[in-house]
Amino acid sequence: MVLNISSQSTVFDIKEILKILPHRYPFLLVDRIIHLDLEQNLIVGVKNVTNNEHFFQGHFPGIPIMPGVLILEALAQTGGILVHQKSQNAKIALLLSVNNAKFRRPVVPGDVLTLQATGLHFSSKGGKIQAKALVGEQLVAEAEIGFALVQKEQL
Repeated sequence: MVLNISSQSTVFDIKEILKILPHRYPFLLVDRIIHLDLEQNLIVGVKNVTNNEHFFQGHFPGIPIMPGVLILEALAQTGGILVHQKSQNAKIALLLSVNNAKFRRPVVPGDVLTLQATGLHFSSKGGKIQAKALVGEQLVAEAEIGFALVQKEQL
């Protein structure tokens, strides 16, 4: 499924994302959520990749490429929001596993990452998603990501 992000309204803006995720700058990698369907177990987020990103200073200076692990982190944050919303509780979704990760092409300044996550399994203890990152309609990364739900006080 590819959504036209320019025609999508915002479901969660950055203020609402900050209420769900414990991440803060420079580790918050989701700018907004543009689609959330809890019945279809689907969420779509957006990350605007700019030349001002802190990681471009050291990751291939002169040839800025977004580190693949940060693309995975952006996918995990988007999926974590889905797992959190499906759980209907105050627990935080922590990264548990990453399987079958593949990177298809580099992400560079000026790209807009569309972060799609489809729920595969949810329980009171966590969940698992299939995630895809796209630039336009081109797949740039994908992975299966697992989460554990924990109380904030346990961290």
